[in-house]
Amino acid sequence: MDSMLLLLIIGIFFGFFVQTISGFAGALVALPFLLFVMPLSEAVCYISIFYSIASPIYFYKEWKNMDKNLLKKLAITSFIGVLIGSIVLLFGEPTILKKALGIFIILFVLNNLINKNNNQFGTKTQMILGLFGGFFSGVFSTGGPLYAVIIKNETATVKEFRATMFGILGLVSMMRIFILAFEGVVTTTELINSLYVLPFFILALVLGKMVYLKLNEEFLKKIILALLFISGLLLVIKN
Repeated sequence: MDSMLLLLIIGIFFGFFVQTISGFAGALVALPFLLFVMPLSEAVCYISIFYSIASPIYFYKEWKNMDKNLLKKLAITSFIGVLIGSIVLLFGEPTILKKALGIFIILFVLNNLINKNNNQFGTKTQMILGLFGGFFSGVFSTGGPLYAVIIKNETATVKEFRATMFGILGLVSMMRIFILAFEGVVTTTELINSLYVLPFFILALVLGKMVYLKLNEEFLKKIILALLFISGLLLVIKN
């Protein structure tokens, strides 16, 4: 087994293990492993493939817990954001935007720790943040933390938060994979390599669900905030 395939397996396994427990952060966990052995566009392609495989499973299991109204609002502007971000992905990597996203996420976490009573976002703010979530998903495959900021603020329980995160990330991934295929980024090589990774990906989903069921809601809330904070730091300090 060559180093590229090994790191791809490790990245996808740990990424989707964390994703299944928390509802997001899969791409942020997987990307550092993948970027050791492949360019950003190829890494985004692999992550999009596995998100697209996971999405029907997540939708089937978590549909009843999703905030459908919020999902609709975010989906509309997310599509535009993914389209713009996927185009930008082909021509460059605006690192300064990634750092700005990281700073925003860190400030949100700090505010959440200080101010326990979250103020809900208005519809316009939700849609604007959805646009940026789609954009960052298209460029870096790291829109999850931004969606987490919105959805955490608008949902009452971890179960609803997690399910709604699965919903929006699933929709965004389906949008992204079609756009990447149209742009010629997805090739038969990525599809064949994904078949080798598939058993480890399925194992990550199974183990992640088992761990999730053993954790209580308060501990999960702390995990979500910790993952958000780490995500923000990684976005700020990594090139």
